[in-house]
Amino acid sequence: MSDMPENRRFSGPSEGAAREGALGEGALGEGRELAARARQLDAEDALAPLRDRFVLDDTVYLDGNSLGALPRAVPGRIADVIAREWGELRIRSWTESGWWTAPERIGDKIAPLIGAAPGRVVVGDSTSVNIFKAVVGGVRMAGKGCTEILVDATTFPTDGYIARSAARMTGLAVRPVEPAGIAEEVTERTALALVNHVDYRTGELNDLPGITTALHSAGALAVWDLCHSAGALPVGLDAHQVDLAVGCTYKYLNGGPGAPAYLYVRESLQERFESPLPGWNSHTDPFAMDPAYAPAGGILRGRVGTPDILSLLALEAALEAWDGVAVEDVRAKSLALTDFFLECVGAYVPSGRVRPLTPLDHRRRGSQVSLVCSGAGEVMDELIRRGVVGDFRHPDVLRFGFTPLYTSFADAERAAWVLGEVLGALPGGDPPETSGAG
Repeated sequence: MSDMPENRRFSGPSEGAAREGALGEGALGEGRELAARARQLDAEDALAPLRDRFVLDDTVYLDGNSLGALPRAVPGRIADVIAREWGELRIRSWTESGWWTAPERIGDKIAPLIGAAPGRVVVGDSTSVNIFKAVVGGVRMAGKGCTEILVDATTFPTDGYIARSAARMTGLAVRPVEPAGIAEEVTERTALALVNHVDYRTGELNDLPGITTALHSAGALAVWDLCHSAGALPVGLDAHQVDLAVGCTYKYLNGGPGAPAYLYVRESLQERFESPLPGWNSHTDPFAMDPAYAPAGGILRGRVGTPDILSLLALEAALEAWDGVAVEDVRAKSLALTDFFLECVGAYVPSGRVRPLTPLDHRRRGSQVSLVCSGAGEVMDELIRRGVVGDFRHPDVLRFGFTPLYTSFADAERAAWVLGEVLGALPGGDPPETSGAG
């Protein structure tokens, strides 16, 4: 057992005893069958040993779509960086420890997880900063006569804020469009579209290949936000000729709180890419200290200022958890986990208390399950108190993120059972017919 506080565990002498007392005979039999299936699925899961690569306790952690669990390789690596590379080598570490080349070196480690070849991804700065680079850089590459930027109408708010700021700076207008409608709405006046690969509230997977093709057919560029897909499912940036993409590394890539983000630029566009943030790190000769800016070649153009070395090297160590792992296998487990969780929710949760917001169709589902639930904020607080950690989005959405590298089928079954117990103890009521969650 872990040293988790007692109020984060199930009440009673054991989880099994708690279930015996909470479920009727028929439901108890179904619960035993689902628990047995979970054990069998875990026994057959080829990815199950990867769980040992992370620091976990007996909490069911289903919030990796906000902050991934700590990989075991990170603490020792950072201790060495601080004590030896910084403490002993000091400034020599920029060359002797490879600090200077970390942004593109770590970008090459992320590249295969998002379907990119080496030399197309650079790591550094925040997601917001990289969105700004991508949108303004994209507008500068767009054809003359473009007057608008399309923005995913369901986007994470920051993407919209930055797109509007970029539009004001470049003299364009922003037009929000539902992702499914972009193919019909794009015109020859569209410079680019900024789209989320997975909707952060609903978990819906948008059609990256189809939307990218439609944009290109109209002469527009495709800029994708991969924050909720990278590390959870295949992306295929090169294969689908995506122009620019950005993503964070602290969710399914488990890079740590505030870990640096990354920027992808399609190889054929790199020599045309003009960053709106030309820093000394992206100069062709950084140490010449030339007052005239001359951009470096290739993906180095995406760099800006001095890299955040501690966070970068923590991320590099975290990515070791992916050694020997195929993202296609991760996707298969993700779909199996979310299918099984939904089945368990159907078995354990009183009828009419939740409604799935995440699409059931595998082609439209990311790696989370969002449930519409009355009083969702209070329900999530109680789930967390009982050792099941997900999160809540206004006004009525419970989000459960499934990270296949460390989430087990037993986790999915236990989370659904606790959800059923919590909702069964509350006064009745149907979930709302519509949700403000998009």
